Amino acid sequence: MTILIKNANEVITLKCVAQGPRIKEQMRDVAIVPHGSVLIENDRIVAIGTFAQLEADHPDLLKAAEVIDASGKVVMPGLVDCHTHLVHGGTREQEFNMRLNGSTYMDIMNAGGGIHATTKHTREASFDELYGKTLRHLDVFLKHGITTVEAKSGYGLDWENERKQLEVAKKLQATHAIDIVSTFMGAHAVPRDYKGREDEFVDILVDEMLPKVAELGLAEFNDVFCEKGVFTPEQSRRILEAGKALELTPKIHADEIEPYKGAELAAEVGAISAEHLLVASDEGIRKMAATGTIAVLLPGTAFFLRAPFARGRLMIDEGVPVAISTDFNPGSSPTMSLPFIMNLACMYMGMTLEEVLTATTINAAYALNRGNQIGSLEVGKQADVIMLDVANYKQLQYFYGVNHTHTVIKNGRIVVKDGILI
Repeated sequence: MTILIKNANEVITLKCVAQGPRIKEQMRDVAIVPHGSVLIENDRIVAIGTFAQLEADHPDLLKAAEVIDASGKVVMPGLVDCHTHLVHGGTREQEFNMRLNGSTYMDIMNAGGGIHATTKHTREASFDELYGKTLRHLDVFLKHGITTVEAKSGYGLDWENERKQLEVAKKLQATHAIDIVSTFMGAHAVPRDYKGREDEFVDILVDEMLPKVAELGLAEFNDVFCEKGVFTPEQSRRILEAGKALELTPKIHADEIEPYKGAELAAEVGAISAEHLLVASDEGIRKMAATGTIAVLLPGTAFFLRAPFARGRLMIDEGVPVAISTDFNPGSSPTMSLPFIMNLACMYMGMTLEEVLTATTINAAYALNRGNQIGSLEVGKQADVIMLDVANYKQLQYFYGVNHTHTVIKNGRIVVKDGILI
């Protein structure tokens, strides 16, 4: 199939001479082609330029192309949501009310809520129930212009239910338009029945669960919640190193609630990303910059928990490559609107309009080890393209809290048109 997206006000390509995730001033270079067009054949981008250029260079392809008129609109790469807890049972709206009445995240968790509540719901849910619920969520993501999503496990906390989550994600990867990248996060919390025996649970993760995940090919990444009252830095290091030995790339939930040297640990173990980082130390930030560890920042979580926001401006200025994500989960960020998260990053983390575009496309793609395939519009790359009903990219955040997605093309196929799934 051949598609021509014609005469957009702006085509935001995110093309950059530099290879790898963007840092510092590179994050502001979004490489706009004014009055641009994009030519797609099958699942690949064939050409980008003015319509006159494409007509001169590819006359035969244009004759056979389905034409999408992008006049007055913005075209850009599909959004990449690089940190979600996609597959889970139940909801936790009652905890939202508790927080409004003064309870903290850890108060709720210690009272049996938090991750443990969702673990209960997830264990009780059948495979088909989890599949159906997650399918509906993915449809919402897609209508918001998100074409690739990371999905963490971590609400099973035993092999049977961790596997169930990962297999739901695997089936949806095969059946839904969105690409799903799986992360094993059996180290999301210590199960209640292992309280006081935390090292025994770490033994199970390292000796039993991780080898099975690797053997069955259920995940590419291995994540751990390094936090006081959850997993210590020493336990986290052991879990991440064990995953590395099995070719599972490390990620880490770091320095979310209290400073705990999680950013430093991420740099030391060679993690592809450290995530949250609300209270990361200056030293940790400097170490991440030195190693190129991507900071995946989650402003929706800070917003929903009414917590201090991560120091996104400082991280960028220090040379840390920054991505942002929804952290979609039932407890601390129940949103599927990455465009709204982009607005929060501008308003509360000091990021510019251009930096949030980079953070939700090419840098997010690199946080999933897919920067050479998606995240920018370049010849030969996968044709994940969205068309937005705004006159220029500045309006994306100016008109905040609005879904501007008009058309979504995934792998060269139109999957959303006029904001409606097709």
